[in-house]
Amino acid sequence: MEQQEETAEERSEYRVDQQIGFFLRQANQRHVAIFTGRMGDRLTTTQWAALSKLREIQPSSQNQLGRETAMDVATIKGVIDRLVARGFVQTAPDPNDGRRLILSLTPEGQSVIDRNIATAAAVTDETLAPLTSGERMMLIELLRKIC
Repeated sequence: MEQQEETAEERSEYRVDQQIGFFLRQANQRHVAIFTGRMGDRLTTTQWAALSKLREIQPSSQNQLGRETAMDVATIKGVIDRLVARGFVQTAPDPNDGRRLILSLTPEGQSVIDRNIATAAAVTDETLAPLTSGERMMLIELLRKIC
C-alpha cells in the first residue's frame, strides 16, 4: 500500500488542541489537581492506585501489582519503594521463587486506605461532576474500549 503524501491543506487543518491526546491530558490534569487537593496522607495517584489494588489482591508480587494497576516495571518499583519507606507496604521473600518479593499492606497501610477511601470516591465524583450519569457510564465504557 502506498503512503500518500500529506497536502499543505491537511497539515494546516491539524490543530493540537483538537486532538484526543490534548483532551485526555487536560482531563488527567484536572483529575490530578482534584486528587492532590483532597487526598490526605500526601499520597500520589499512583501510590493510591497501588495501595487500593494491593488491598484487593494481596499478597501479590510487584510485577502482578504493576500489571493490575497499568504501571510499567520501573514505575511500580519506585511507587512500592516509597510505600515501603513510609511503612504502608511490607515485603517478604516468595517461598516458591527466591528472586521475587511478595507485597502486602501493613496495618498502617490499611489505616491509610480506611482514612482516604471516602475521599477517593469523592475525587471521582468531582472529576466527573460535569457529566450526567449516562455520560459518566459512556465515558468509562469508551475509555475501556480504547485502553
